Amino acid sequence: MIMKNFLLKLFSIIFIFSFWNSCNNDIDFEINDTLLTFSKDTVYLDTVFTNIGSSTYNLKVYNNSSKNILIPEIKLSNGEDSFYRLNVDGIYNQDTEQDGRFENIELLANDSLYIFIETTIDINEINTEQNSFLYEDKIEFLNLNNTQEVNLISLVKDAIFIYPDRYEQNQQFIYETLDIDFDGDGINEQTDIRGRYLNEDELIFTNEKPYVIYGYAAVNNNQELLIEKGSRIHFHENSGLIITNGASIKANGEFSQNQEEQENQIVFEGDRLEPYFENIPGQWGTIWLLDGSIDNEFNFCTIKNASVGIYTTGGANFDNYKLDLHNVQIYNSSNFGVLSLSSSVNAENLVINKSGQSSFAGTYGGKYKLNHCTISNFWNSGIRQFPSILFNNFYIDSDENEFVNNLFEVEISNSIIYGNQNIEFLIEKLGDSDLDYKLTNTLVKFNDINNYFENDPIYEFSNDNFYENLFINLYPGFINAQENDLRINQNSEIIGLGLYEYAIQTPLDILSNNRTENPDLGAYQHIIIQD
Repeated sequence: MIMKNFLLKLFSIIFIFSFWNSCNNDIDFEINDTLLTFSKDTVYLDTVFTNIGSSTYNLKVYNNSSKNILIPEIKLSNGEDSFYRLNVDGIYNQDTEQDGRFENIELLANDSLYIFIETTIDINEINTEQNSFLYEDKIEFLNLNNTQEVNLISLVKDAIFIYPDRYEQNQQFIYETLDIDFDGDGINEQTDIRGRYLNEDELIFTNEKPYVIYGYAAVNNNQELLIEKGSRIHFHENSGLIITNGASIKANGEFSQNQEEQENQIVFEGDRLEPYFENIPGQWGTIWLLDGSIDNEFNFCTIKNASVGIYTTGGANFDNYKLDLHNVQIYNSSNFGVLSLSSSVNAENLVINKSGQSSFAGTYGGKYKLNHCTISNFWNSGIRQFPSILFNNFYIDSDENEFVNNLFEVEISNSIIYGNQNIEFLIEKLGDSDLDYKLTNTLVKFNDINNYFENDPIYEFSNDNFYENLFINLYPGFINAQENDLRINQNSEIIGLGLYEYAIQTPLDILSNNRTENPDLGAYQHIIIQD
């Protein structure tokens, strides 16, 4: 009986396979004599830098006929000299034996197939007289009667590339790393940070071509990096700038009348130019101002899509502020917009939004002055643990050792502190030292629904020694905070609430509108939006 059942099962399996094979053999493909249709007649591969690979784009090819067809040939017009790469039905054109041509591609009736397209273009092999140009090619589909074409177009930009040296050892590439004087004692420590120091002839960034930085570009002791108006600095993954002991950075942009183009502003962002990457956080590292760096200035700059926009350490005891920020916008930081460790920051018309942790964090004490700033956080890419703005006077190391800094000075005026959480303002304290802080004529979102801070003297908002004319939980009227448009409209509840004595310190808003007659809070004077 067991043997009988086994034989019946075996017979069934053999029958199924035989039936399948016979069906398979019945599928015939005819040489295509009808027109194919395509999901698009032109594939735009957006903008790429020379020698940097693009994203992958797709084209869908349809057989709308009732016949199973054989496409005799699919190829690029420029053949093996093309800068485009194709993947047709799982086969790359580099893998074919016909100089990148694909032959006899099968396509069932009323079915479709995908073609995936990528490019890496060397601008020097195409045109050396322009900084950008269009590179074009075509995908050709041959049949019995004619040839159909789909256009491929990419805008290619030339750039100045800064990257560390590399050499081969034991069949592996070893990259140059940085030796850094972290303590300002003149002794460099060897690190694993991939990068190199800028040469003297590289210490002025101009707007003639964009800059693309691989690894960390460092400014050496007693040197200054000057970035001219209109410059564009792009960072690869895990890349950034390091300003070392005694060095400084001065990024001097100017107001751009055309806000769409912002041609005179300085922009720091990632090196992926495709629209998909326009607002993706964490594409590059940070601008790191080490302990001994001095006189760092950013004017009319946009810093976007970093891990930490600006990271500054030390300098709390400087006579002047270590970092001056004027008319600066910082968006889409995967961790912090500004992270300060016992440092000193002076900011006017500073706008920060959408940070994975805090938009502005002044930790381990320090000295901070913020006037007419908009510090908000509408992070929507996950859960964040910290408020939009955070200050504390301590540092806890990896061994749980606690260190307290007695220098703690915070002055915030005519500003906005807001976001999409209930508590967007926090001051933490360890030890018995007094904290010196004052918020004046500032909007603070502080909705303590669980009364967690009810008995904490730090948040006694009626205490005039620390808070004066504080506005709790008013409606700021942002135009579109999710799109980083933090201008305020005519329905805002903070119009005209600024004090003249602080407005006169920063008489123009970030769009160069005069604010001295009737100052609003934050970095922007309100505008009227028509329904």
